[in-house]
Amino acid sequence: MAKKWLVGTLMAIMLFSLMGCGDSKAVNNKSETKKVLKVGTNPNFAPFDFMDSDGKMAGFDIDLIHAIGKKIGREIQMENIAFDGLIPAIQAGNIDMTIAGMTITEARKKSVLFSDPYYQSGLIVAVKMDNSQIQSIHDLTGKKIAAQIGTTGAMSARKIEGATVREFNASPETFMELKNNGVDAVVNDLPVVQYFIKTNGAKDFKMVGEVLSAESYGIAMNLKNTELAAEVNRALAELKKSGEYDKIYEKWFGQKSPQK
Repeated sequence: MAKKWLVGTLMAIMLFSLMGCGDSKAVNNKSETKKVLKVGTNPNFAPFDFMDSDGKMAGFDIDLIHAIGKKIGREIQMENIAFDGLIPAIQAGNIDMTIAGMTITEARKKSVLFSDPYYQSGLIVAVKMDNSQIQSIHDLTGKKIAAQIGTTGAMSARKIEGATVREFNASPETFMELKNNGVDAVVNDLPVVQYFIKTNGAKDFKMVGEVLSAESYGIAMNLKNTELAAEVNRALAELKKSGEYDKIYEKWFGQKSPQK
């Protein structure tokens, strides 16, 4: 009888131990899953987001989000998504956030929760080098304009009286359309236009007029994800304070950051 009792007790202990191991593994797996952040971007917006010669995502945004991920102890998993599909992807829960040179606007703030601003930008007009008629945005009335779909550049271009706006998925496509005389000008973010002209079209294109409106870029998250937003803001502040943000900025823009 004592032997049977001992065997039964040992079996119960073993069963309990196995159950405990199973639960622990499940908890660990859940914890490991939580450590991964799915981050969407549209890699057609150099120098913020683009595909390098090795077919990997690169740019200012990519380096910054990985630095933020390291600060908050989360692994970053990048997802390639069309720009106009980024906010719907956040709302559907397909990604946790997006960093894609996205301007913080009142309209977008109704759909997503933005981090503190991480970059100050503005819009600029670009034309062909031999164009002497267009000197600023005021000369675009009734003209054909190329812009990247879903961007504030496209929004601003549509407000120009009599203008015909053609929207493209990628910034380089807008310049190709300009080069082929399909449009009279391109309207896009200043650093993107500067980078493209410097690396691809110094002989073909030029910027005209003044920078239009100051714009702040933000990292977008689900409206309900206030805890993640707080973590991101804290990490961003620490990166700026430590000087790491400045190093990333100088790497991509070749000058010291004016950001505070």
